[in-house]
Amino acid sequence: MHDLVQDYYGKQLQSSADLKTTACCDFTAMPDWLKPLLSNIHDDVLSRYYGCGLVCPPLLEGCRVLDLGCGSGRDVYALAQMVGASGEVVGVDMTDEQLAIATQYHGYHADKFGFDNVRFLKGFIEKLDELDLAAGSFDVVVSNCVINLSPDKDAVLRSVKRLLKPGGEFYFSDVYADRRIPETVKNDPVLYGECLGGALYWNDFIQLAKRQGFIDSRLVEDRPLDITDPVLAERCGNINFFSATYRLFNLDALESDCEDYGQAVIYRGSMLNSPHRFILDKHHDIQRGKVFPVCGNTWRMLQDSRFAAHFDFVGDFSQHYGIFEGCGVGLPFATAEFGAGMAPCC
Repeated sequence: MHDLVQDYYGKQLQSSADLKTTACCDFTAMPDWLKPLLSNIHDDVLSRYYGCGLVCPPLLEGCRVLDLGCGSGRDVYALAQMVGASGEVVGVDMTDEQLAIATQYHGYHADKFGFDNVRFLKGFIEKLDELDLAAGSFDVVVSNCVINLSPDKDAVLRSVKRLLKPGGEFYFSDVYADRRIPETVKNDPVLYGECLGGALYWNDFIQLAKRQGFIDSRLVEDRPLDITDPVLAERCGNINFFSATYRLFNLDALESDCEDYGQAVIYRGSMLNSPHRFILDKHHDIQRGKVFPVCGNTWRMLQDSRFAAHFDFVGDFSQHYGIFEGCGVGLPFATAEFGAGMAPCC
């Protein structure tokens, strides 16, 4: 699979125009604050972008960021401007041709930004322990439509967990399926190269993340993928594919379900480019100044991370009120309201 991916992204694809599906295309609405950052990036780097989402989380000033499968470096050079001169971005990729483009324009971007805070390393994202990367040394790890290409996804998430600081996060976009992929699709070289053959069944991903210590995966955004090539669509059959962005926090105290401790947070509106609201994920759109009830896990994601200074926190963990209502898990027992055997399903 490594040879297949290196050939596809190193030799067969010369630009994003050569892609045969929209799986590795980013249709995320471009926020206004990101446009000037991308305008500073060389056209040759931009033309070889194969991402499927926006992996530029907020509040990165001074952070140390790792980009897994950085390719030609578009996200690296965008993130470099976000972390600033006091931060650092490290890009890892296994494809010589992609890294050649990224390193060719290293000096160009250093001159453009007025500082040099970028490094590129050749390596496999399943073997990050073979690179000179210290455990617990990164605030944020990102990846853009690359994990699906890995033949050992457990190894990737295990290494991410090791490299993140406590309270750090893995913020990444990838391709998922609504069911497990059959061998005929997995072994199709074009479908694999187009980020479809290696896509995980979404629930298998959730379980994989838990297995590697990321207990509460948070879905940030998603969209269905259209396979417009009729030949490839026929090969995929009835499988539905999705592009999705998740954030996983390196917090060992997270619980397997959302528990209610009567807590709430209040966003101060102090993050750059987010004066009115902070969107943690699809279910947590926190407006400035408004008391926002949260479960214990959400509390910890905000309190024990780089976001803490931008919130006021109400309550603690001294009193437990059961499961947090509306978070997908319900009371399994019959109640007077629903009768025996009539409790609502999850």
